[in-house]
Amino acid sequence: MKNLTLRQLRLFEAVATHLSYSRAAEHMSLTQPAVSMQVQQLEAELGLQLLVKTGKRVTLSQAGEEMLRQTRRILNQVHIAEEAVAAFHVTEGGGGLLHLGVVPTAHYFAPALLMAFAQKWPGVKFKLTVDRRDKILGMLQEHQLDVAIAGYPPSEADVAAETFAQHPHCVVAAADHPLAKKRRIHWDALRDEPFIFREPGSATRQFFEHLLQAQSLQVKVSMELSGNETIKQAVMAGMGISFLSAHTFQIELEAGRMAVLNLQDMPKMLDWCLLHRRDSNLTGVNEAFKTFVLDQGSDLAKCKLH
Repeated sequence: MKNLTLRQLRLFEAVATHLSYSRAAEHMSLTQPAVSMQVQQLEAELGLQLLVKTGKRVTLSQAGEEMLRQTRRILNQVHIAEEAVAAFHVTEGGGGLLHLGVVPTAHYFAPALLMAFAQKWPGVKFKLTVDRRDKILGMLQEHQLDVAIAGYPPSEADVAAETFAQHPHCVVAAADHPLAKKRRIHWDALRDEPFIFREPGSATRQFFEHLLQAQSLQVKVSMELSGNETIKQAVMAGMGISFLSAHTFQIELEAGRMAVLNLQDMPKMLDWCLLHRRDSNLTGVNEAFKTFVLDQGSDLAKCKLH
């Protein structure tokens, strides 16, 4: 493996990630033959087939899957080295690339967080990835992300989590709903209300079902919808009430289109955490972003509830 180059590894990682030579070539601003030649040279150097091409379909061999894991580790260490060396040239206000991954609910405040950070670190470039929690955790562990914002990770995930803000969840209705003007509503008042639930498997749905179980309450599920935006439209149309993260409906609340029901013992809080891998120390712009989020993230992620 002594003749391997970082260029070959980067091109292999691009093809293995996209499972497409053409998309990898486009991503790396190269021609497809150039990408194919570099990957073939890598396979020849290793004496192993890493990528299997059947027609237009590209898959990873078993050796390719292991090589992809190791390639991402190598490229991540190169990135860490670059950040560490850059720290000797710049202090606060320096450049660098920050690749942040966030769960869908966090994308409502993540851009404001990044822009506020950019004012302190003007030369920084951002890449923002929004995906489900399991995908974000997987990308973080596979060295495809530098840092991430999500709730607490599962105990088996090899990532460090530091809390920086609260994440309120509320029961919401259309602004003209009969319950919208009432105060200290008891949970029993929701028993006959039509509820709009998130799709099965949603973390928000699981959280709400846990709350209902704690209240020994069974509600009427009028429909199941995928995604916060679809649910908000249904709520505003008067099709039912729902349980949502407060981050998702800030614009509608300010516009007077939705109302937070004044339920007893509500809102319910989760935590927002900054996540990073345990096996690598943050440096440069990533370390600066972590410090910034832990110091100012609570204010920038704050929600209005009425």
